Amino acid sequence: MLRIIDARTGEPVDPAPARRGLTRVEAHVTGNDTTALRVLLVADVLVRVLEMGGTPVWPLLSSPGQQPSLGAGAAALGIRPFEDSGNTGDTGNTGDTGNTGDTGVGLRVAQVIRVGGEAEDEGADESEGEGAGESLPGNGPGAGSGPPTGISSASGTALVPDGRHTSGAAQAASHAPVGVHLAVAPVTLVAPVAFADGGVPEGPDAAVVRLALLSRRRNVPVPLDADALGDAGDMLVRWRRAVAGWAREPSRAIPEDVRGELRAAWEDDLDVPGVLRVLRRVESSDLPEGARFETYAYADRLLGLELTRDVGSPA
Repeated sequence: MLRIIDARTGEPVDPAPARRGLTRVEAHVTGNDTTALRVLLVADVLVRVLEMGGTPVWPLLSSPGQQPSLGAGAAALGIRPFEDSGNTGDTGNTGDTGNTGDTGVGLRVAQVIRVGGEAEDEGADESEGEGAGESLPGNGPGAGSGPPTGISSASGTALVPDGRHTSGAAQAASHAPVGVHLAVAPVTLVAPVAFADGGVPEGPDAAVVRLALLSRRRNVPVPLDADALGDAGDMLVRWRRAVAGWAREPSRAIPEDVRGELRAAWEDDLDVPGVLRVLRRVESSDLPEGARFETYAYADRLLGLELTRDVGSPA
């Protein structure tokens, strides 16, 4: 079971405490640099973990002013879009969750998780979110089962009864349980590494930057220097090449002990470096190549590194 450490209390917390409750993940950024991108990346990883565990998620972005370049940097790093918490108009999104039936579910916000930089987290308003148990509207009354129709894990869009799609922010007030706080340590760029527009360092493939940022736990500062980016780049090239080769062999099931090690890592306060250590062991193991392929493809649902990108390409 996933446990994350609340920065306010130092205690582990269940980010999905209710079986049919919604977890709202709020990414709070105040800058337009690589540290801000790391905050968004940690929030993105958290959303992926929750979704893999079957928890419905409402991802929101809170940032002062318009920062289109930061959005471009996030997209380059493979960070999926977050709904703007200040957007109360019609988003025009479809809210596609893969469930087109009328489930008749009103899903309440059961947990709020605020992801922000360390300095910002210290000044967070702990009084926010009074009024637990506010419901997000479904498509009708009742207490059916399954996920809420029209709640998109990517956009937070709600489908209202007459078929119009409106912003989740417009559909539900910000009232929710007092949130859990995840503090994200800063990123320091070391010369000759320098910022490009949107906080992405100049030069390397954005996926290399993503891997370099994922290589340390979220509460550990990241110095991005040429060596760190070079090591990440070498690993990414090697793994993509290996995955493409393994894909040519018959598929084999992921061994249960390996699957368990992966889950134990990311459920331990989002220990992504632990996930990477498991993959390194699998890379040099004597597991069948088909099993190694499936292991990497499974882990990449969390990592978002496009490890299967070169499958089918010429050797």
